[in-house]
Amino acid sequence: RRASRSHTHHTHHAHHDERTIDSERKTTPIMTLEPSATPEQISARQQAFDNQSDPATLVSREEIRAALLDRHTAATQDKLDAAHVAICGCGGLGSTIAVALTRIGVGHLHLIDFDRVDMTNLNRQQYFLKDLGQYKTEALRSNLRQINPFTDITIDTVKVTDENVPTLFENEDIICEAFDVPENKTMLVNAVLENLPGKKLVSASGMAGFRSSNLVSTRRVSKNFYFCGDGETAPVPGAGLMAPRVGVVACHEANMITRLILGEEDA
Repeated sequence: RRASRSHTHHTHHAHHDERTIDSERKTTPIMTLEPSATPEQISARQQAFDNQSDPATLVSREEIRAALLDRHTAATQDKLDAAHVAICGCGGLGSTIAVALTRIGVGHLHLIDFDRVDMTNLNRQQYFLKDLGQYKTEALRSNLRQINPFTDITIDTVKVTDENVPTLFENEDIICEAFDVPENKTMLVNAVLENLPGKKLVSASGMAGFRSSNLVSTRRVSKNFYFCGDGETAPVPGAGLMAPRVGVVACHEANMITRLILGEEDA
């Protein structure tokens, strides 16, 4: 049975709904280099993660709301507040998209990933040393709360499959594909287009290395399907996934999502 979700306005205290399928949890991936962290360092990371102060004690919802209104106006912010966005994958794309949407005050985010943070992620993903070894959903939620502790964040520490797509996104208006593995991208896009044709879907491919940013574009593939990236550049030795170009594509996705929230459907 699926847990209920919070639909409260983001300026109310966030309700965090966490559902985890233990059988689909994944251990920390094997890194290409042997980890050099000592047991003491690993313990210190966990302690740093566990002992973070509550960011809601640092700011009021009214102060954040006033700052967003000053930047965006009430007409724009009210639409952002009401939006529900699912982000599938919390790696280089997804974590960067989530940060951007949290900063502009998108009211409801649903983070989905089954993986843990490892050292090789830090070259492009929005995590810190304290997050190493944590589930990405939990670490990203914690980091987003340092930006806006009143954003409504739901997390699912599960692997997205053909079987759970129809129910996983029942509360979202917009689904963002942000996976690393091409086969997972294809699976999600096909499953959403087949099972949830009324949902807006924003996907990405072609972001590796350091080719020109000007090759990256956003295009509307069909009525509810949008595609960001250069569409061709895959990781190769010496030109793998790197923060600048992954970030360019992530912000293309985030901006397209923002446009859809605000009623702009052209790419």
